[in-house]
Amino acid sequence: MEPLTTSYPLKYSVPKARVFAVFLSMVLCTTILCLLQLRFFKPKIKDFYSFEVKDSRGRIISLEKYRGKATLVVNVASYCQYTDKNYIALQELHREFGPSHFTVLAFPCNQFGESEPSSSQEIESFAKGNYGVTFPVFHKIKILGSEAEPAFKFLIDSSKREPRWNFWKYLVSPEGKVVKFWRPEEPIESIKPEVTSLIRQIIMKKREDL
Repeated sequence: MEPLTTSYPLKYSVPKARVFAVFLSMVLCTTILCLLQLRFFKPKIKDFYSFEVKDSRGRIISLEKYRGKATLVVNVASYCQYTDKNYIALQELHREFGPSHFTVLAFPCNQFGESEPSSSQEIESFAKGNYGVTFPVFHKIKILGSEAEPAFKFLIDSSKREPRWNFWKYLVSPEGKVVKFWRPEEPIESIKPEVTSLIRQIIMKKREDL
């Protein structure tokens, strides 16, 4: 009589093989899904105009409304050694080139010498009453630290230049990219050629699209 033989290894090898095959299939499917997601669902790269901010009354405003313009973004302050000179120059710049193809966007900030202590609405009234400002003055923000305004953080990250005082200026293209920046002590005359160049490009593009 033939001796009895056990078949336990064969009995348990089949389920193990199946489990391995299922696991391999899951890994393969997950990899394919990740590749498809990277290919077809790439996260949208933000530009300046893709952000939302608050106006002086705390209402949410989409910066998308300024897309297509040359934009000069400035962190302003009411009680600074640069206040008079800059507000006057910014309003002249806005009057000369705006509002169809250019605008100044002012963001009050109290992080530099605590020179902007007032409320947002008081700041707006101060700018309009003393300097005849016609460009937008937004809600008071923070520029430095963990609570920094995302739109302004984008300007800093893009330019690799963080404001060290009030009235730093960032020129943003019609597509929402930072073109150039200026320190508060630099004359407004140094900004005009860059603004003129962007406006010329905007006008030429509009003519081509007709």
